Amino acid sequence: MPKKSLDGLTESMFYLLMAFCRQPMCGIDAAAFIEQKTGGRLRLGPATLYTILGKFEKVKYIEEIEVEGRKRTYRITEKGREAYREEVERLRRCIEDADSEPLH
Repeated sequence: MPKKSLDGLTESMFYLLMAFCRQPMCGIDAAAFIEQKTGGRLRLGPATLYTILGKFEKVKYIEEIEVEGRKRTYRITEKGREAYREEVERLRRCIEDADSEPLH
């Protein structure tokens, strides 16, 4: 089995791809989306945000489509959508496994 571009997605990575699945946006807008979507449970600081954006660009999960001063707008690529779909399916299987076990 070929190695994936990233070994796995962290929660922050997962939600960042979710944001870009919605529409192209800049990093700050994506971070705001994540905070709103999770009810404030997950907040991405600038260092985490820009580190992930750099990794995603490197593995071609996102691509820069516009630069306006320091603001950069990104959109998800088909490779990024596939990584997101795979993670959604992995998480569904985790929940199914958990649901099949009794809670103590």
